[in-house]
Parts: sequence; C-alpha cells; structure tokens
Amino acid sequence: MSSQPELSKETSVLLAKDMTFEQIMHKKTAEGKVGFTAMLGKDKEAQKAASADYFRHWDNKAAKDETKETRDARKEEYASITRQYYNLATDFYEYGWCSSFHFCRFAYGEPFRQAIARHEHYLAHSIGIKKGMKVLDVGCGVGGPAREITKFTGAYITGITINEYQVQRATHYAAKEGLSDFLQFVQGDFMELPFEDDTFDAVYAIEATVHAPSLAGVYSEIRRVLKPGGVFGVYEWVMTDAYDNDDLHHREIRLAIEQGDGIANMVKAEVALAAVAEAGLELLEHEDLSARAEDSIPWYWPLDGSGWRHASNVSDMLMTLRMTRVGSTFFHNFMRVLEAVGLAPPGTKRTGDSLQEAAGALVQGAKERLFTPMFLMVARKPEEKES
Repeated sequence: MSSQPELSKETSVLLAKDMTFEQIMHKKTAEGKVGFTAMLGKDKEAQKAASADYFRHWDNKAAKDETKETRDARKEEYASITRQYYNLATDFYEYGWCSSFHFCRFAYGEPFRQAIARHEHYLAHSIGIKKGMKVLDVGCGVGGPAREITKFTGAYITGITINEYQVQRATHYAAKEGLSDFLQFVQGDFMELPFEDDTFDAVYAIEATVHAPSLAGVYSEIRRVLKPGGVFGVYEWVMTDAYDNDDLHHREIRLAIEQGDGIANMVKAEVALAAVAEAGLELLEHEDLSARAEDSIPWYWPLDGSGWRHASNVSDMLMTLRMTRVGSTFFHNFMRVLEAVGLAPPGTKRTGDSLQEAAGALVQGAKERLFTPMFLMVARKPEEKES
C-alpha cells in the first residue's frame, strides 16, 4: 500500500501529462541557479510533498524503539528514500559544501577544494584510471568528482544517479566546462544498472553505495558491468568495529546520520568486506583512511564548530563559520522566517535542521571512532577462465 502524500489536482494533472515529480518540484533551477537561490525557486507544494514522503521513514521511530522490522521497512523503500533525500538536500550541499558531495583527508595548510580534488585523484590512481578508459561513476551526484577525474586522467566517464535533478545539474555543469565529449550522466538505480555486461574498464563509487539496501547487491551489479580484470574502487560509509548496536548511544549516532543523510541501512566495515567477497570480486586492498596516524587535521573539521582554526583561506573560514553555534542558529532562524513569509518552500527549514543534526552525529561518531566516511576498498573482477 502506498503511503505517498496527496498532491493537489493541479500537480496531479501535470504528472498525468508525463511531467516527472522532479520537473515539477525543481522547475528551471537545474540550470543557472545554484545553492541558496535554487532552494527558493522550487514548487512549494511539490517540496512539501517530498519532505513529507522523506521524513515519514523516521518520524516517531526513535533509536530506543528501533527494531529489525523498522530497518527492513526502510531497506524496502531505499529508492524512494534516496531519491527524495536528494530532491531536498542537493541544493543545500552545493550551497554549504561544493559540487563534490564527499569528505576527504587534509594536509597542513591545504585549502578545502584542493583537498577534495586530491581525494578524488587518489581514488582514480588507486584503481588505475588512464586516458581513454570507459569508467562508471556509481552515485555521481551533480558530477563534481567525474569532472575532476576526467580532467585528471582523460578517461570517458558515465555517471549514474537515481535523482533526475542531479542528472540535469551534472549535464549542465559538464557542458559549461566543455567536458560533454568526455562525460555523460544517466538516471537509474544502481541495484539494477542499465548497462550491458562487461562494459567498463573501471568503476568507482564515492560515499554513494551506502544508500544501497545491500552492499553485496550493488557490488554484484558493479562486478557484472566491469570487464574481466577491471577494477572497482570505493570510499564506503561504514560503522567501525567499535560500533555496538546494543549500545543506545551508538545507535542514536547511527540513526541521526542515517536520517540526515538519506541512508536506509548503514552497516559495519566487516559487512562491507564480506560483501566484496560475496559479489565475486577479488579484494586487492582496504584501509580506513580516516584512521591514518600521520593526519593531524581531522576530516570532519568543516563540520565542527571549532574547525575554523584549520581554515586556510576566506572561503574555508566562511564555510566553517556556518557550523558554529552562532552560525547554525542564525541559519535556522533565517530559514524559519523565509518559510513563514512564503519565500522558502515548506520543508526547507526541516531539511536544514536534519542536515545540521546529522553533521553533529558525524562529528561525534568520528571522535568516538564509531564511524568513517572513507573506508577504501579496491577490488578486481577476475579474468575469465579459459575453457
């Protein structure tokens, strides 16, 4: 039985005319408008419906009451959760972060955007992406990593995301940067990749497959579309071995991360490793990059209210100031006013509040060594055996 929120007669008529929900909700904001400006340009009723559809998965489902059935229900609806999450959160990410929706390691004095690019280069190097290769980006977002990696390597990259709005933005940015001959973006579910067997020389995923209901399932699809001998590399979000699901405090941290980041079912590192083997891939290396002893600057400093001390330029300083208590309180109240007077569509403030709560949980999970966003795994599809 569907529990989708009801839409008005006018919106229902538009959907009947083959306009997708994303086209109705985002209007023309996929091109030209970015971040905060794009947030204000949404269809109010569609945004309200998206917010209701997303948050119903967590409303009245506290960590202390969580059951296997609760989590299984979210896994069943992973596609709806992920799609609506990025309908709500994409513009927030572009406004407050950048067009590469992931974390990274930092070197002393290294600007944020440089560190983000270096993290992408490291993954490309780890899986051996070279000029002319056909590469798949699983969960490509608005295409930030794909643009950087194709400029770094000269590879041809196809990006896939379940969210139509992200496909439109990624395509727009590729054209704007003159990269359309190297990049293409398609909408689809990575649990059923719309590509033939043995298509790609390499596949990567950057903090995206955490949205899958089953890592073994998505990794198996990746194995299928890889050419024999092709390499898959992933930065996976996982709970660490220190995580104890029977500990309520631990569970509260995980659930806050899941709600604020559109995740149906986050698992421990050991499950991710087992999933690689279950998918029939040969594990070449794995490492929690967030645990490198030589890193004196934490990966989460942009989310930490005291992270301003690591900012190396004005842009970095402004980004981390938004995460201070004063900055977050101001933004919370500002969005409340905009929503109250009808300038911001319904659900905007709640989305921002949820992202803020998740940021706090990410920092807490990192400080307690319960969570990592950069569990690197590199694996190869076995060569076909001669008959």
